[in-house]
Amino acid sequence: MQPLYPEIKPNQSDYLDTQEGHQVYYEESGSLDGIPIIFLHGGPGAGTSSVHRRYCDPEKYRMILVDQRGCGRSTPHGAIENNTTQDLINDLEAIREKLGIERWVVMGGSWGATLALIYAESCPKRVMGLILRGVFLGRKQDIHWLYQEGTRRVYPDYWQEFVQIIPQNERDDIVSAFYKRLTGQNELAKMGAAKAWAVWEARVATLEPNQALVSQFSNPHLAVAMAKISSHYFANDCFIEENQIIQNAHQLKGIPGIIIQGRYDMLCPLENAWSLQAVWQESEIHTIRDAGHSASEPGIIDGLVRATKSMTQTLEASENL
Repeated sequence: MQPLYPEIKPNQSDYLDTQEGHQVYYEESGSLDGIPIIFLHGGPGAGTSSVHRRYCDPEKYRMILVDQRGCGRSTPHGAIENNTTQDLINDLEAIREKLGIERWVVMGGSWGATLALIYAESCPKRVMGLILRGVFLGRKQDIHWLYQEGTRRVYPDYWQEFVQIIPQNERDDIVSAFYKRLTGQNELAKMGAAKAWAVWEARVATLEPNQALVSQFSNPHLAVAMAKISSHYFANDCFIEENQIIQNAHQLKGIPGIIIQGRYDMLCPLENAWSLQAVWQESEIHTIRDAGHSASEPGIIDGLVRATKSMTQTLEASENL
């Protein structure tokens, strides 16, 4: 098993001031002369943490972490105004230009994988490679699987606790029901909905129960941002066309990709990664036999660390650098 690299501190951090009033936090760590790699967190709404600096060899990579609009250290916290997929892509391009980076590797998990793929399809000449974990394709069926008729069949007990705050007559559209409460004026209802949303995701994210992850996601600061921003994106079909990623996969031609996927991923089933790989011949899937969705699971950590090492070798052996 490959462990995470040792803890390191950022070389520098700053904010991108957007025209719409968002301040987007980003930081750099590792080698200034290394392969540029940007890490895109999941959620939407989760934010980055120090562990995300530890997937890459700091002597080989120049690592950039970004808290997407409304997330983590970005402000205003939890804001959904002027917060769409295209806005996030614009922010990535602005940060890339601000840092003087011509091309970079893009790494992301779950929603971060979604954003990485959309960015790569929009700006293929800016992407040297993709490292993805727990592929989420942002289709109606993917949202329906997690919040209506899929995951609940594996975790009916957790599902019952998740939806208990929603009246029976609103349960035919769980995302909309939560979105209404998370954007309403009743602060007590908002906090209850946020915690239920976050706990549901944490409970179903790992193959083995992980109380530490549930506690982390239950933190009010994280729960409110993640629940509000996630429901905002999912209620609006992720602000993309239906099946957009698969339909535009021809834009990924020539970009090497490594997909790390837990076999028992109940948030983003393995079928998603297979559907993507079928239309993106330069990608390879590494199925982790004893893992679910979470990047904190040992098998997923091992896969991601190996993927960054493999990507280094792939790029050094080609002319992509």
